[in-house]
Amino acid sequence: MAQTLVIVESPAKAKTIEKFLGKGFKVLASYGHVRALPSKQGSVDIARDFEPKYHILPESMKHIELLKKEAAKSSELILATDLDREGEAIAWHLLEALEISEESTSPVVKRVTFHEITKKAILKAMEEPRHIARDLVDAQQARSILDYLVGFNLSPFLWKKIRYGLSAGRVQSVALRLICDREKEIQGFDPREYWTIEADMATVRNEPFRARLHAVGGERLDKFAIATTIEAEALVADLEKSRFSVTSVTRSEKKRNPAAPFTTSTLQQEASRKLGFSARKTMTTAQKLYEGIDIGQGDVGLITYMRTDSVALSEEATDEAREVITRVFGKEYALEKPRVYKSKAKNAQEAHEAVRPTAIINTPDKVKPFLSSDQHRLYSLIWTRTVASQMAAAILDATTVDIGSAPGAPREFTFRASGQVIRFPGFMKLYIEGTDEAEEKAEGLLPLLNEGEGVERGELYPEQHFTQPPPRYTEASLVKTLEEYGIGRPSTYASIMNTLVTRKYVRLEKRAFFPEDVGMVVSDLLVKHFHQYVDYDFTAKLEEDLDAISRGEEQWRPVLRGFWDPFIALLKQKEQEVSKEDVTTEKTDKLCPECSKPLVVKLGRSGKFLACSGFPECRHTEPLSGEEQEEPVLSEEKCEKCGAPMLIKMGRFGKFLACSAYPACKNIQPLVKPKALGITCPECKEGEMMEKKSRYGKIFYSCNRYPQCKYALWDLPINEPCPRCGHPVIVEKVTKRDGTYRKCPTETCDYRLVLVEPEKKATAKKAPATTPADKKEPVKKAPVKKAPAKKVPAKKGAAAEGAAKKTAAPAKKTAGKSVKKPS
Repeated sequence: MAQTLVIVESPAKAKTIEKFLGKGFKVLASYGHVRALPSKQGSVDIARDFEPKYHILPESMKHIELLKKEAAKSSELILATDLDREGEAIAWHLLEALEISEESTSPVVKRVTFHEITKKAILKAMEEPRHIARDLVDAQQARSILDYLVGFNLSPFLWKKIRYGLSAGRVQSVALRLICDREKEIQGFDPREYWTIEADMATVRNEPFRARLHAVGGERLDKFAIATTIEAEALVADLEKSRFSVTSVTRSEKKRNPAAPFTTSTLQQEASRKLGFSARKTMTTAQKLYEGIDIGQGDVGLITYMRTDSVALSEEATDEAREVITRVFGKEYALEKPRVYKSKAKNAQEAHEAVRPTAIINTPDKVKPFLSSDQHRLYSLIWTRTVASQMAAAILDATTVDIGSAPGAPREFTFRASGQVIRFPGFMKLYIEGTDEAEEKAEGLLPLLNEGEGVERGELYPEQHFTQPPPRYTEASLVKTLEEYGIGRPSTYASIMNTLVTRKYVRLEKRAFFPEDVGMVVSDLLVKHFHQYVDYDFTAKLEEDLDAISRGEEQWRPVLRGFWDPFIALLKQKEQEVSKEDVTTEKTDKLCPECSKPLVVKLGRSGKFLACSGFPECRHTEPLSGEEQEEPVLSEEKCEKCGAPMLIKMGRFGKFLACSAYPACKNIQPLVKPKALGITCPECKEGEMMEKKSRYGKIFYSCNRYPQCKYALWDLPINEPCPRCGHPVIVEKVTKRDGTYRKCPTETCDYRLVLVEPEKKATAKKAPATTPADKKEPVKKAPVKKAPAKKVPAKKGAAAEGAAKKTAAPAKKTAGKSVKKPS
């Protein structure tokens, strides 16, 4: 009997969908993309009008073979990949890889899409097949080729001008620029002083409240009106001589509406703020919720498709939300008509629905037993945001009171007090959107005040402030900014930020992005020489062009030509004009302490450092941190090569001995001399085993004939032959798990002698069961403050590195063999 073959991307999705479709259908997975541009030069033929040279991914070969076999015995082939451009492109690539025409009659090819993995949605999709949307495929092809052209031409330029292994990307480099530009703003920020004056006030009924000085002499005070201590003190002196009364009372009603349901971007932002999730973790967890989880009735998708720009909800979803809101919160919290939202994002593609639960009756508590902790937290966030979006607006009563100075005061003063009360919480009872900004002080409740009523002034509080630099980008705020500019697609933001971190262009500390030195150098190079291609508006315009291709308004090859011709011409020009020294070296006004030549700032593997411009004749280096370097100290030892006194110097890996006759004599020695063990080296039979210390401070044992003999051990050698295999030495090892024991260091011998058994853990006695009355509140421990870790200088003297080379440390798991010293 002929079957219908359905192809989706993931096996989890395949399993769920096959259960819904039943007999006669076979659902298999492509395991993601099946074809791509090879990661090498020449994968796009520019001369043939940007003809891509796709190849089947090696890991997809076996999947394609299986799909070919199944397609051969199927009457229908249904391509059910995701409903975005990427999913459309995968469907097209599948046909190409399977060598099946879309016009084929055996099997008949159909394309279906759905925005949620529920039985109803899947069956409906099967009833509404269509052809592959070639405009969407072309838009995705254009994006892939654009990214390839930028990456495989600009990255080699960075290798030549900075160092090998760096990368540039069409969107990645713009994101890096945002982070680096913000860092420059912070570094160049000049704090500005300003003052505020608040006062404790009380009504005639002795009801306290606080107000802030709002105006002086009838003129409203702006942020910097009180600029110095002297001005603040003069105002306080005059205020102390004044009496006050209420001059005006303004009461108003404010309505606050809930945030729109989640798009990909807002989901990533809110999960970062509220859950501490990275964008990558958010998308991975959401994918699992979308593909299907067994909640007691078999696998079912719990949320709709998570790659979307839309904020729309279906009529079915709003009806379900209204039912749940009415049942749980009451009729007054539900809306008569659904609330409709419009996307604020630039270049939004609103063909789909927002990210929402597939069934709002599946409350977070109901599905909790079936979800992991992360899945439940993210599902709860999506559920509450969706339901809150269809709840009544919150109603707040706002009161503003102006309190003026009475006649006879040295100056005319006006204080202002504001209060806000939630009259009806509405959606706020369930959910309030997070923010990236520093939260303002919540406005409290004011006592009842009437115009003309006298008030008592209490203590005055003049307070000094300084303006703060703009905050560094977090994942949430970077995603928000990229989306506002219309740069890239929200579904790619997670991988872009991950690339910046893994390439060591930036680092994440306390959820904020800090650019590394190499990131700053790369960004500066691109901004200076390729400004147009890391320009925010230019990158956004490219996104608009890709959107136009997806709508059939533009052809993809002319768009690529318009980008490529000026780009490659500029690249060739800059390859001639820009030198590596210009990019990686900065002049300073400092002089080398060893040869008096100018010091320059260099870029190394660990960041920027100061180095002598006389390199390689002079190898002096020092950290760029501005710390004072320790002056070399004269030791009691003499140089074994020339007899000059040896100096104690500080190098990259700590203190070491260096000849004072440098550069005539370049002899260096470790400060702590290796200790002889009196054991002949078992490998070369000539040298003696020594106790040494690695560059990172770990004790190891090696032959004193290094580098001629590279025998080394991590464990203490004992001058006894192995009783089992006869190896000249055995080793003694101490671990918490195994205690103290001796063993043979050769990998082929399993000799082992336990000297001291490991300590056995005392088994805790089971406490008797307690009744609720016996239970006590746990005592909260005071938080322990950790001392800040000392920063290790990024680059120290090259001489120290040479000193380290005098000793060898063994690589792990290399007992009894010649080993390379670890880096």
